[in-house]
Amino acid sequence: MSMEATAWTQLHNVMNAQQDKRPFNRATLRRIGAFARPHRRRIALFLVLSVATALLAVATPLLAGRVVDAIVGGKESGAVTRLALLIAAIAVAEAALGIVSRWLSSTLGEGLILDLRTAVFDHVQRMPVAFFTRTRTGALVSRLNNDVIGAQRAFSNTLSGVVSNLVTLLLTLAVMLSISWQITLLALVLLPVFVLPARRMGTRMARLQREAAEHNAAMGTRMTERFSAPGATLIKLFGRPADESAEFAARAGRVRDIGVRTAMAQSAFITALTLVSALALALVYGLGGYYALRGTLEAGSVVSLALLLTRLYAPLTSLAGARVEVMSALVSFERVFEVLDLKPLIAEKPGAREVPPGPVSVEFHDVRFGYPSADKVSLASLEEVSSLDTRGGTEVLHSVSFRAEPGQMVALVGSSGAGKSTVAQLLPRLYDADEGTVRLGGIDVRDLTADSIRDTIGMVTQDGHLFHESVRANLLLARPDADEEHLWDALRRARLDGLVASLPDGLDTVVGERGYRLSGGERQRLTIARLLLARQRVVILDEATAHLDNTSEAAVQEALAEALEGRTAVVIAHRLSTVRSADLILVVEDGRIVERGTHDELLELGGRYEELYRTQFERPGGAPALG
Repeated sequence: MSMEATAWTQLHNVMNAQQDKRPFNRATLRRIGAFARPHRRRIALFLVLSVATALLAVATPLLAGRVVDAIVGGKESGAVTRLALLIAAIAVAEAALGIVSRWLSSTLGEGLILDLRTAVFDHVQRMPVAFFTRTRTGALVSRLNNDVIGAQRAFSNTLSGVVSNLVTLLLTLAVMLSISWQITLLALVLLPVFVLPARRMGTRMARLQREAAEHNAAMGTRMTERFSAPGATLIKLFGRPADESAEFAARAGRVRDIGVRTAMAQSAFITALTLVSALALALVYGLGGYYALRGTLEAGSVVSLALLLTRLYAPLTSLAGARVEVMSALVSFERVFEVLDLKPLIAEKPGAREVPPGPVSVEFHDVRFGYPSADKVSLASLEEVSSLDTRGGTEVLHSVSFRAEPGQMVALVGSSGAGKSTVAQLLPRLYDADEGTVRLGGIDVRDLTADSIRDTIGMVTQDGHLFHESVRANLLLARPDADEEHLWDALRRARLDGLVASLPDGLDTVVGERGYRLSGGERQRLTIARLLLARQRVVILDEATAHLDNTSEAAVQEALAEALEGRTAVVIAHRLSTVRSADLILVVEDGRIVERGTHDELLELGGRYEELYRTQFERPGGAPALG
């Protein structure tokens, strides 16, 4: 590698390394070893090939010197030919070893990325909903991308670089000292001129790059928020396009200025180091030529020294920045392990049971619950705050008890923020109760397997979330083995088959981000179709018709009638018209059940339910509202 190429490499490594001054963490090293253990044979072979490549790299300059000596000494052409063929053979061997080493490096690095990404992805899937309500999605995705790749470099780049550079350095230095210790020592005098500016310039340019990355991240966040369907709508309604454009242009202009400064600094730095390279070679040729003319050094030795010099500075410079690269890799590993060390609040017990077959009852017995504080479910680095909020644990449900018999509908009504949705989230075990028991089929949900709970309970929320995939893919999420007939049957029962049949690609039509290519009622009916396809025995409806107009609500209510038939249902609703036929209505206020009974019983009671009903269904003066 030339000195100029080495300079570029050193600058790149220092600029992209995370400047961290912490000491080596042995626990982190042990965990890295655990991830590396399955690949230990390939790592060993990789290191052996790295050493072999370093040996060949030193052999070529020595043979080149012998060629010069053979020519100057007037030896027969056969000796020169043999040396040339040997140099060619070494070049072929180096190329072959380079390809094999690159294959091993890539398989090791990509294998490590696969292991780490899979581990983080699987772990994140087990985290409670509270984790996702606090974590910035971009920060979490960064752990799966940037930090995992940073950790991968420890194997694909740093590990091989340290070993091969160290072997190359020692061999090159030993050979150069054996040829001429005087020239070698003088050449090393120029080393600080090469290494120190690289480190200082690299650190300065790293600061510039980090600033540019921050501006780019801010622009990316801004674009992501404003280019989404709801964000674009909000800007068109309330935003100021000129101000938005000016702020974006200001950040983009700062990135441009940093880019110009970086390019000029790089150019000046590389030019200076190229000059140092030329001076070093001039020193070798000048002093070596002087010794050769005096007869104290062979001409071939001068050529060998010049060639070896180019191979001496590269490993020296790389090793000078090795600590920064190693620490950067360790920081990446630690950031990945930080996520893996965050324990999920919801865990399946060993020997957990299945939900009993047949109709299923739902029961809450003296349930108390408070949402966990941030320090129990999240990381400051994922929330991008200096410290986590330790507040939390305030009880929001107080001694909640009720039972829904198999096939019954229990409705929860009350003011916003009363705790109705919290009750619904405890049943599928999105959270665990702090005290009391939530039972499914007579068994505490904490004693049931997660798969059986998922197969038993279906839930439709008010936002009707859909993935940016096809209608088919969104339906198959509930039942991957469903065939075409099952899909169309679910759509027909959800009153959506006609719409899907009219779409350009039918079932394969992409619904857009969060389903925004569909209307609110269509999204809801598609989520109900998904529920019908899953055929779960317990259904939770959390404000499923809250934001729909009368026409859409009527269509969704027809679909819901299909979904609820023969199933145990827990229905949360603000619109009391949707729960008149419930077997049991619970009025929830401030986390407590303050009234319970049927629609008629609660009206006769003349309490909170009657007040809510009167507010929704009577006009001023007492006349019933139409519709």
